[in-house]
Amino acid sequence: MTVLANREATLSNTAADAQTHVRHGFILKVSLIAGLGGILYGFDMGVIAAALIFVRESFSLSMRMEAVVVSVVLVGAMSGALAGGAIADIIGRRATLLWGGGIFVVGSLLAPASPNVATLIVARMLLGVAIGFTSVTAPVYVSELAPPRSRGTLIGLYQFALTLGIALADLTGYWLAGRHAWRLMFGIGALPAALFVLLILTLPESPRWLFAQNRIGEAESVLSSYTDATGSRLLLDEIRSALQTPMERRWSALWSPAVRGSLLIGVGFTVLQQVTGINTIIYYGPRIFSLAGITSNESAIFATLLVAVTNVLATIIALVLVDRVGRKPLLYVGVSGMTVSLSMLAYSFHNSAALGASPGVIATVCLMVYITCFAFSMGPIAWILVSEVFPLRVRGRGVAAASLGSGASNFVVSLTFLSLIKVAGNSMTFLIYAAFCIVTLLFVRFIVPETMGRELESISSVPNATAP
Repeated sequence: MTVLANREATLSNTAADAQTHVRHGFILKVSLIAGLGGILYGFDMGVIAAALIFVRESFSLSMRMEAVVVSVVLVGAMSGALAGGAIADIIGRRATLLWGGGIFVVGSLLAPASPNVATLIVARMLLGVAIGFTSVTAPVYVSELAPPRSRGTLIGLYQFALTLGIALADLTGYWLAGRHAWRLMFGIGALPAALFVLLILTLPESPRWLFAQNRIGEAESVLSSYTDATGSRLLLDEIRSALQTPMERRWSALWSPAVRGSLLIGVGFTVLQQVTGINTIIYYGPRIFSLAGITSNESAIFATLLVAVTNVLATIIALVLVDRVGRKPLLYVGVSGMTVSLSMLAYSFHNSAALGASPGVIATVCLMVYITCFAFSMGPIAWILVSEVFPLRVRGRGVAAASLGSGASNFVVSLTFLSLIKVAGNSMTFLIYAAFCIVTLLFVRFIVPETMGRELESISSVPNATAP
């Protein structure tokens, strides 16, 4: 343990020394451009909330087909995540982001041109593949460039961009709802997708990936673009130390004793992020508000927009605090708030008269509290942790596994939500999500490590579930 502690201290001191030589403007630029992938993710996930109302009317969809149109994007996301992790390890982080952006463009153009629901489903599947590519690659790309002391904030920008994309989707839906223009709702996504492709072309490849491919000269060139000679040498020494074990190409390596703890943290936490109910609000916000008594389509979409704007603003809290107070304190406070708000929402559906307010007002308040707590805790921190805990030699596949777990659980939740409402009732459905919040608190306490300020190599070498 003493040797291990000394090694971590040495890595931490080296990282701190390198930090003083980093040009933060360059890193911020990289994070903002990668974050545009988050806007695309959020837009294409969120736009279905408003569009579904009118897609249902245009194609006379049954409840089952509604669920398919919503959920098929997650099948694509799982496929994209599974392939994207391996592809990012083979062709590089930057090239994988370019492929993701190109697929976004194709899907965004095909969806509004759909003559029938089958074509729309194919378009949504393609958008899901693009989401899988970018959600795996963008946080990893940023984490491999970012200094330890600001890594959480910079990776968190991706989640902030995702929430901004959801808000833009809801704003678009609200703006176009009066015209029933669901095709235009989908088509607008092609503009940021094309911009994303153009901006990614201006970025370098990850120096850590280049070094792993034995392209040391290129890695040095990238490092010299945002740090001086001393910082470049220090960072190269760290990367060289981390790559004493060669890059793994086998998925089975994720189950090795050295990586198994990271896999539990990454996959377990992203699954819990989904089963606490977040995407039922993103996908079915207007439906939830209609259940609470808001009957106008425009009013229900507007209430969903309020929740989305709250999501954006609350994510800023995480960006400010995640590298100051740490990951776990934010998770304790946020998940506790989610538990309380979901419990109150369930109680309001069960007995709204006892609360002395209309069900629509109560639902709006509860969901705004819920989304606030999620946005400064589980939302950004899940992807921060996933980008941090895996060793470099399996990082692409590790993040892909976590994204796959997230997509699979998201698919199950979104596919079963309407059926669960019908079978179990409104109140019991949200109580189930509240129960998963309690499970999440226990997982954070006993499994999740505190990673604030630690160098990537020290985190992945010794995942510490007992960190406070």
